[in-house]
Amino acid sequence: MDIGFIGLGNMGQGMAANLVEAGHRVAVYNRSPGKAEALVERGATAARTVAEACRAEVVFTMLADDAAVEAVTFGDGGGGGIVSSLPAGATHVSSSTISVALSQRLAGAHADAGQRYAAAPVFGRPEASAAAKLFVIAAGPPPVLAPLAPLLDAIGQRTFVVSDEPHTANLVKLSGNFLLASAIESVGEAVALVAKAGVDRQQYVDILTSTLFTAPAYATYGGLIARREFEPAGFAARLGLKDVRLVLAAAEQLEVPLPVASVLRDRLLRLVATGDGQLDWSALGELAARDAGSSDHPA
Repeated sequence: MDIGFIGLGNMGQGMAANLVEAGHRVAVYNRSPGKAEALVERGATAARTVAEACRAEVVFTMLADDAAVEAVTFGDGGGGGIVSSLPAGATHVSSSTISVALSQRLAGAHADAGQRYAAAPVFGRPEASAAAKLFVIAAGPPPVLAPLAPLLDAIGQRTFVVSDEPHTANLVKLSGNFLLASAIESVGEAVALVAKAGVDRQQYVDILTSTLFTAPAYATYGGLIARREFEPAGFAARLGLKDVRLVLAAAEQLEVPLPVASVLRDRLLRLVATGDGQLDWSALGELAARDAGSSDHPA
């Protein structure tokens, strides 16, 4: 299949590479062209503009935030955006973690242009992306999703179809990131507590993750917190703040109180405000250590 892939950051690199590996003809585009070089060496084609990447049956976007997705989808710079460039009947698959409101807007814009749209955000860190081990949360009309199944299988280990309405997948993704942030904050606080009493941080995490909390999220983020491995970021704190803000916006629209999310917004905001927004969001654990007066992190 002819595929365009826009956005070659930590997650997009692996996803695009696995589509190439699966035998598809993939044209890749990134605002910083150098990120396409490794993929071209593996068989992809470098697109010079968004419009060039849209000469395909399907175009994926994997971008950082709403602003980036809006610019690529609706922008007229650099030869046109996705809506103005994608052929009628072709499909835009948005894998970016974006707001529910923007996903609804994308669905409407593509329908008006005679194009198809599906949301397929993913759960997993960059190493899972590279290994094609992502979990894909897909939503869209069945006739749109059915032809996408081989593509989603190429990037992930399992696809969950949650709704005919694309924006529902974005809500599920945001809710999952809210839960991850909650786990990171609570583990960080617990580690700070026992570490100040002299308990070995890694031993404590090993105890937790082999008894009460065996889920991958606790093992992954507990290990990062115990080892204080916050760089390079698999998922930056500033992006975590963005996602918590988006889940709060969705909750307000649905009139669902999320008091823990409000606390997480403030914790992540503190990380960003003190110059640590580029660290992995597991640095919430280091913030807890600082508050406990037991961190060796520079003030």
